[in-house]
Amino acid sequence: MSNLLKTKLSVIFSMLILVGVLVGCSDSDGEANASQGDDAASDGPVEIEFWYGQGGTLAETIERFISEFNEKQDDVIVTGVTQGNYDETYQKLQAAIAAKEVPAVVLLENDMTRNLIEKEALASMDSFIDSTEDFNADDFVPSFYQQGTVDGSQYALPLYGTTQIMYYRNDVFEEMGLTEDVFKTWESLEAAAAKIKDEKDIAGWMPMWGTDNLIDASLSRGGEILSEDGTEVLIASQEWIDTWEFFRTAIHEDESMAINHGGQGWEYWYKTIDDVMQGNAFGYTGSSGDQGDLDFDILSAAPQPGWESHAAAPFAGALLGTIPATASEAQQQAGFEFLSFFTSAEKTADWSMSTGYIPVRNSATEVPAFAAYAEENPQSLVPLEQAQTATPPFVDPTGGKILDALSIAADKVEIEGVSAEEALTEAQEVAQNALDSVE
Repeated sequence: MSNLLKTKLSVIFSMLILVGVLVGCSDSDGEANASQGDDAASDGPVEIEFWYGQGGTLAETIERFISEFNEKQDDVIVTGVTQGNYDETYQKLQAAIAAKEVPAVVLLENDMTRNLIEKEALASMDSFIDSTEDFNADDFVPSFYQQGTVDGSQYALPLYGTTQIMYYRNDVFEEMGLTEDVFKTWESLEAAAAKIKDEKDIAGWMPMWGTDNLIDASLSRGGEILSEDGTEVLIASQEWIDTWEFFRTAIHEDESMAINHGGQGWEYWYKTIDDVMQGNAFGYTGSSGDQGDLDFDILSAAPQPGWESHAAAPFAGALLGTIPATASEAQQQAGFEFLSFFTSAEKTADWSMSTGYIPVRNSATEVPAFAAYAEENPQSLVPLEQAQTATPPFVDPTGGKILDALSIAADKVEIEGVSAEEALTEAQEVAQNALDSVE
C-alpha cells in the first residue's frame, strides 16, 4: 500500500472517530435535556397537576385557590384535574404510579394515604418542611396533622377537616326550656328527646344511618376498635354493647329517636336534614360539611356529647394533600409550595367560610375575615372546637373487612332492632377472622 493511501485512510478514520464522539455527546445532552424537560427549571416555571375528586362548591373553591396561587408567583403553574370522587382519584393515581406518569399533588382520604405510604409510593415532606423557615407544624390542629404522620415523618398535609356534630332547632330548644347542658351527655340528650317526643309528637333526635354515629358514640364511651397491639378486635366489649343498645332502645322501643335509611345515594341523608328543617324532629347528628345546606336562622350547632362515665371522643377526619414519590424533585418542591399556600391560615379560613368544612390551622380564627364570619355564624366554630380533642380516623388493617362487619351490625341494630349484643358478637367474630388472616 502506498504511503499516500495510508495517509488518506488515517485521516478518514480520525474523522469518523470525531463524528462518533460528537454524536455521542449530542445524544447524551439530548437524554439529559429530556429528563429535565418536564420541570423546565431553567426555561420557565415548573408545571404541575393537582388531582382532586370534588364537584360543586368544593371544586369551584379549589379552582379559585389554584388561580390565586398561579397569579401570586411566577415559579410554579398548577393545573387542576378533576376526578369523579376519592375512589376514582385513588384508582387513577395507582395506574399513574405504575406508568411513572404521576401528578405532583393529589387529594386523598386517610386510608388511601396510609396504603400508599406503606407501599413507599408517597414522598416524605420532611426536607421541605425543615427548609421552610415559616412552616409552623404546631399551628395545625393536632388530630388533622397527625393523620399525615408515619414513624415520625410527614407524608401529607391536611387540606380540610370534617367531623360529625349536632344540629338542633332553636324554636324547640326554647319552647322546651332546654339549656346547653342537654348536649353534655347522651343520657341527658335522650331524656330531652323522650320529653320532646311525648309533648310535641315529633322525633326527639335523629342519628344518621350507618356506622359513623354509632362508632363515635362508642369511642366516646371508652370503647376501642382494636387492642393496643393491634391483634384483637374489641367491638363486642361492654362499652360497645351498651352504646349500641342505647340507640336500639331509643329507636325501636322508646321511639324517642328516629332514623331514615335506604334510598338512592345520599337520599337518606337529605331526608334526615329535611325532617329537621321541616320541624318533624328536634335535631340530628350530621357532618360539619352540612353547614352549607342549613339555615341557621332556624338551627344551631353543638359538639357531640360524651357519656356520664366518659368524655366525648368522636372521629375527626382530614382530607390530605399528598405528593407521589416518583414525581421529580422540582415537581415535589413545587407541589409542597402549593400545599403550603392551600394550608395557610388565610386560605384554610377562606376554605371553611366557602365550604363549611373545618380549617386545619388554629390561627385561622385570628384571620380578620374569619373572626367576623364566626361572630355572625357561631356554628362555624363548633367543628373546630370538637376537632381539638377528637379521635383520628381508624385505618382498617384488613382492607375494610372490620368496617364492613360493623356496617352489617349497624343495619341489624338500627333497622331490624336486633339486640346490640347479638349483632356485635357476630361482627366481632367475622372481624377477628379477617384480622387473623392478615397477620
